[in-house]
Amino acid sequence: MRKSGKKYVEASKKVEKNKNYSLVEAIKLAKETSITKFDSSVELAVKLNIDTKKADQQLRGSLVLPNGNGKTKRILVLAKGAQAEAAKNAGADYVGEQEMIDKIANENWFDFDCLIATPEMMPALGKIGKILGPKGLMPNPKTGTVTPTPERAVEDVKKGMIEYRADAYGNIHCSVGKVSFDDKALLENIQYVLTTLVRVKPATVKGKYIKNISVSTTMGPGIHVDQETVDM
Repeated sequence: MRKSGKKYVEASKKVEKNKNYSLVEAIKLAKETSITKFDSSVELAVKLNIDTKKADQQLRGSLVLPNGNGKTKRILVLAKGAQAEAAKNAGADYVGEQEMIDKIANENWFDFDCLIATPEMMPALGKIGKILGPKGLMPNPKTGTVTPTPERAVEDVKKGMIEYRADAYGNIHCSVGKVSFDDKALLENIQYVLTTLVRVKPATVKGKYIKNISVSTTMGPGIHVDQETVDM
């Protein structure tokens, strides 16, 4: 059994295990219980009442946080001609065609955090899907990373676009900012994510849709949120 560090144990003492905090309280407490020396990410975890074995309940998508997520992503765009030029002008870090795919395949090159591709590049890119997939880098239309307008996707990523995806148990985890963000910015980001999840609720879901909500920081304790205090 893994033993928790002293800092984590001390931070956990500030959190009442069986208490559901208001979202405002949870944000403040998450920041207070941050135990890293660096500017920790603030993480949102949502347990949904969905059956991911059913195709129509496999939630996956992307959204642009109102206040960004505090992370700078290196962006690779695979596109040709005018689309490639537009991506460059939008601020993509790397832009190319087959030569970039070959670089990934032959040199194990991964100096990027986000991969955006136009539809015409997908057949060639699909050949290295087994390399990109496990790293979470394979573009997908559902997340807006396969698009005929890559420049818009680049702009969205730079504004703070995040991807969300329910795991096999119906859990969604996403980063919603940094400890250095003010409380209002974190509140707006969290409420935007939750509102989005409600909006994309599968029509076939029966009963209570959102089962649990919790907030935490990198390596910090989880804090349960009272859903009645969330504007959804």
